[in-house]
Amino acid sequence: MISDGKTAISRIDHVLKRLVRPAIYGDRVALDISAFHVHGEPISVSDARAGDYVPFAVGEAWGGAWDTTWFRMEGSIPQEWRGSEVVALLDLGGGGGMVGFTAEGLVWEGDQPRQGLHLKHREYVVAKPASGGDHVELLIEAAANPIPPWETTPWPLLMPDVNGPPIYRMGQADLAIARRDVEALYFDLLVLLQLVSVSMIDTGQVHATAALAALETACDVIERGELDTPSTVAEARAELAPVLATPADPGAHRVSAIGHAHIDSAWLWPIRETKRKCARTFSNALRLMEDYPEYKFSASQAQQYQWIKEGYPQLYERIRAQAAAGRFEPIGSMWVEADCNIPSGESLVRQIVHGKRFFLDELGRETTDLWLPDVFGYSAALPQILREAGVTTFLTQKMSWSEVNRFPHTTFWWEGIDGTRILTHFPPADTYNGNMSLGEVAKGARQHQQSAQSNRSLYPYGYGDGGGGPTRAMLESARRMVDLDGAPRVEMDTVASFWDEVRPESADLPVWVGELYLEYHRGTYTTNGPIKRANRKNEYALRRAELWSMAAAQLQISSSSYPADVLDDAWKLLLLNQFHDIIPGSSIHWANEDCLRDHGHIA
Repeated sequence: MISDGKTAISRIDHVLKRLVRPAIYGDRVALDISAFHVHGEPISVSDARAGDYVPFAVGEAWGGAWDTTWFRMEGSIPQEWRGSEVVALLDLGGGGGMVGFTAEGLVWEGDQPRQGLHLKHREYVVAKPASGGDHVELLIEAAANPIPPWETTPWPLLMPDVNGPPIYRMGQADLAIARRDVEALYFDLLVLLQLVSVSMIDTGQVHATAALAALETACDVIERGELDTPSTVAEARAELAPVLATPADPGAHRVSAIGHAHIDSAWLWPIRETKRKCARTFSNALRLMEDYPEYKFSASQAQQYQWIKEGYPQLYERIRAQAAAGRFEPIGSMWVEADCNIPSGESLVRQIVHGKRFFLDELGRETTDLWLPDVFGYSAALPQILREAGVTTFLTQKMSWSEVNRFPHTTFWWEGIDGTRILTHFPPADTYNGNMSLGEVAKGARQHQQSAQSNRSLYPYGYGDGGGGPTRAMLESARRMVDLDGAPRVEMDTVASFWDEVRPESADLPVWVGELYLEYHRGTYTTNGPIKRANRKNEYALRRAELWSMAAAQLQISSSSYPADVLDDAWKLLLLNQFHDIIPGSSIHWANEDCLRDHGHIA
């Protein structure tokens, strides 16, 4: 019997969290742990394998701020688990922190990075299926990246503390049986519960009557049965199946879901840590592609791909293979996601020249989009620069952060100072770190301003800044939202395909003329003046170096040829330091020191 909506939702939520979720993992055995503590800068995996490991236990503290601990974990899969899917459940600590910050880890197989670990990435598959008696050995590179208490510690002071105490405690290191049938039931329940909740929010009453009835009946099955019995799970899922199979309205809003992980090239961490964040996140993306053939991942910033090529060559080759298959999508066209207010016009041109050249030469992709979700405002000169470079589309989300005036459009033409127009989109869910909840997806559909002209919006989902990108949970939820009555249609998409769908509908879109001014982050024109001064001096210095080097080569004044490689490297280093949290001065002091050192090298 259907009870009133709020009571039913409370009961279903209880069954979901207290009965079903704990049953996703069956029997468990603890792993034996040893640790090798590294103070200061990270070391290579080969050096780590030769390290001096000492016994370690769950509950022990590890990692002074910015230190690294390598964990070696060993165990055996019980014989009675034969035929089961077995996973390692790993909690490095920092569970009270923000997703995308705190402790991070990387599982290595041989000399290959295999998967990142974080708050929402705690499961690592070790046998699928298990033979029984299998030996398991894991090597994990764990980073003690601190996050300040925002109220008491301003982030410029987030520096290494050489003699500081450990800041994390390991919470779990177990082998467990993964019950994928129970997991499927969990996401069936979760998505339909979100559907009912969204219906109540949107209309003030429950319209998803069939979903609510099915949820309550499924809960009856669960409460009177045993979740470790497959028949109970199957019976509960059968009650939900007809609702999940009811298709969406043909006119439902269409959402291009873009697997993504926004990774600041420096911010509350130095560049050396960004390189490791990229390795963790990109390895996660490749790992998920093994289980979800529909999954695609899009990543911007050619510089970050270059770091992976230099530091993790085998991972890079796997990225190239998936890029060729159309599943790992290079986007953005810039060397980094650069600030668009402080750098010169020539620098913005070079950002695009170097970004596009890298993506074409290395990954075989001619990018035609600009992807800057987190930049602090956009010059009205940009449309002309983009069009001249063959970039025809632009995306940002940051404008939704404005404090006074809400921007009136989500899909529109942006017109620059010379009349050039660029097709532009602001993701209406107001996030570039989407969690793939139905509530967040529905919010985007509600807030899309141009439904009359284009009934499609883009939704970037995945935990950024070290959170590891999309998760298995997000992909399971997305599968249930592809064609679900009462919900927007979710399509696992690429950025290029989104623009291909929007472009034919663009003739009647509104036009915004002039600068895209962000009413937030004021002070970024003046903060850390030495960084801005060094940037401008080196922009001029590079112009002079190129001019006189060319003149010398043409007039044969010098015995040496034009120093193309040296100047190319100098430009790329300058472009890196025009990243939107470096040149505005909004990074930690450590990143600022690195920036000024780089400018000295350029000069």
